[in-house]
Amino acid sequence: MSFVLKNYKFVEAENKAYFSYENSGIEFTETVEFTDVIQDYDKEVLDKALFLAFILIGTSYYKTFPLPDIDTKKFEIDETQASFFSTAYQEGLSQFAYENKLNREDLGHFKTSIQSNPKAVQYQTKDHTPLVLQSGGKDSLLLAQLLKDKGQDFSPWYMTNSSAYPKVLDTFDQPVIKSKRQIDMNNLRLASDRGALDGHVPITYIVLSIALIQAILLGKKTVLTAIGHEGEEPYSYIGDLPVAHQWSKTWLAEVAFSDYVQSYISKDINVGSPLRRYSELKIAEMFVEYAWNDYSREFSSCNVFNYKLGNDNSKLGWCGNCPKCANSFLLFAPFVEPSDLSAIFNGENLFKKESLTQTFKAIMGIGDLEKPFECVGEEAELRKAYHLAHERSDEYTLPFEVPTSDYDYNQEFESQDWTADFI
Repeated sequence: MSFVLKNYKFVEAENKAYFSYENSGIEFTETVEFTDVIQDYDKEVLDKALFLAFILIGTSYYKTFPLPDIDTKKFEIDETQASFFSTAYQEGLSQFAYENKLNREDLGHFKTSIQSNPKAVQYQTKDHTPLVLQSGGKDSLLLAQLLKDKGQDFSPWYMTNSSAYPKVLDTFDQPVIKSKRQIDMNNLRLASDRGALDGHVPITYIVLSIALIQAILLGKKTVLTAIGHEGEEPYSYIGDLPVAHQWSKTWLAEVAFSDYVQSYISKDINVGSPLRRYSELKIAEMFVEYAWNDYSREFSSCNVFNYKLGNDNSKLGWCGNCPKCANSFLLFAPFVEPSDLSAIFNGENLFKKESLTQTFKAIMGIGDLEKPFECVGEEAELRKAYHLAHERSDEYTLPFEVPTSDYDYNQEFESQDWTADFI
């Protein structure tokens, strides 16, 4: 028995892409609707991008009953592609494996079926404005503000699963382009009733692959995401498999994705993050400098309040109780007065919430607490943030000792050279 990659297609009359799979006798079909499409988009390049999304979206259905064998008989995959897809199904599902007591051998392994696939093709387009991913969080809003400050035109893009989207995105001069992803929830529920597993998938890869399709349908050649230096610190190991909350947000994952696009879609297309060279703490400082006045009461990075499936996230907010809220409070504290920072967290100074004491210890690596599976800063970085905040105000005081840190949050990390041209 194996996970079957059945088919994918784009229906022009509907502006919809269909992705079909089969796992343990259950057939899944996911659709993505694109609301903005030009007439003369490049169909050959589009098909190559659809295939990439087809494989990556498949992780959402593969995980129900994971088996090492991936049935790709209908499709020709060479050795480099097989290695890239296997990495996405292994490293990209490492948290899922950890939580379900699996190892690398249990996860998807793609097999080579052709010695060498047709390589990237030329992609000609007149639209040089980038498609810029937006979520309503600090990173993506900062990137938008930096582009605006430089006079760079761009098209903001948001992936939704309903008609709702963060209204803060309406503050841009350009209308927000939206793509609607419809996960096959009915058959996922059926799978759950039959004992299916569940867990985290490489969602950043999935979102990037859908954004790439949208860019091609608009005749664009650049996709910008807003990801700093993050996710590099493994939570644990399963043998030789490093466990990450969001592997697909790491630097190595960005390079791998970009290399795939350049090798198998088109060398004329770029995908990457202009913020990659900055630490999360530096990004928080930049947000306060460039974007706080415009967005401080409207942005949020809290997944619990805003991004649960089916939530109406038109107006963003903070739950004030989760690791992401604790992390964000910690990152902003060195640069914002306590009263101003507490104001956006429902009037609460999160350092003084007893219910978050253990959370702060966990994200800073204090004691034997397990670091939560969430997009949070590195331990040394967060310890540095705390001491900078405490120096700013006694209001920023936690009820336990935090080791000092020599973390240099102004250091610059590796990034794709071309991304520096945008900000």
